[in-house]
Amino acid sequence: MANAAKRFEVIPGQPRPQIAFTEVTLQLGGKTIIENLSLGVRAGEFLCVVGASGCGKTTALRLAAGLYQPTSGRVDFDGQLMLHPRREIAIVFQDYGKALLPWRTAAGNVSLALEAGGMPSAERPARIEELLRTVGLPGHAGKYPAEMSGGMQQRLQIARCLAQEPKTLLMDEPFGALDAMTRQGLQDEVLALVAASGATVIFVTHDLDEAIYLGDRVIGLLPHPGRIGIELAVNLPRPRDQLSTREHPEFLRLRRQLFDFIKATEQ
Repeated sequence: MANAAKRFEVIPGQPRPQIAFTEVTLQLGGKTIIENLSLGVRAGEFLCVVGASGCGKTTALRLAAGLYQPTSGRVDFDGQLMLHPRREIAIVFQDYGKALLPWRTAAGNVSLALEAGGMPSAERPARIEELLRTVGLPGHAGKYPAEMSGGMQQRLQIARCLAQEPKTLLMDEPFGALDAMTRQGLQDEVLALVAASGATVIFVTHDLDEAIYLGDRVIGLLPHPGRIGIELAVNLPRPRDQLSTREHPEFLRLRRQLFDFIKATEQ
C-alpha cells in the first residue's frame, strides 16, 4: 500500500520538500509505467522534467496532482500523504482548447476558480480584472475562447489557475502547440509570475532548451519504466534573457548533456 512506504529522506539542515515521491511505482493495465521514483521538490523551486516519449513524464505529473495513486510507495505534499487532488495544486494543460469552457467568456472561465473557492460574487469582477491584466489580457474579459488566439487561450488558462492562489503549479507541455515567438513570450511571463507568487513549479516539456531556460533543476526520465536517469542543477543567472541566457556557456554545456542523455535513451 502507498502509505506503508517510508517517507522521502530529508537531508539534515535542509527544509522538508513541498512535494516528495518516495520509492513510487505505478502500474497501469499490468504495465509498470513508473518504477521506484524518489524525488523531492522544494518550495519555490522550478523543476523541469524531460525525457523520450513514453517515459512517464505526464504520469509523474498526475501522481503529483493526486490524480493517480501509486501502486507502491507514496507521494507527500507539505508532509501529508497525497490521497486526492488539492486546491493548493493547479494544473496547466497543453490542450488549452479543451481545458477552457467554450460557453464561458474569459471572465467566466477565471470566475470558475473563484466560485469554487467561495469568493463572494461582488468581489469577483475586480479580482478577474486583476488576473487578466497580470497575464497580459486586459480588455479581453468579454471574449469567448473561440475568439482568442492559442497564446491568449493559454494565458487565460494560466489566469484561471492563478485564481486558485496555488502553492504549486503543474504544467504539462503548456507551450508545445504554440509558435516560437508566442512560446518564448509566455516562457518569460511564467517566470515573472512564478517569481512574484513564489509558487513551486513542476514543468514537463520535450524541449531541452525550454527546460534549461526555465528551470532551477532538470531531471531526465529513462523510459520503460520511467525512472530518473539524469539530474542537473541549472546555475544560470536570473532574470533569464531569451538571447544572452541561451548563449551562455553553461546553457550550452547543459544542453549537450541533456541531448546526449535523450539520444542514448532512444537507441
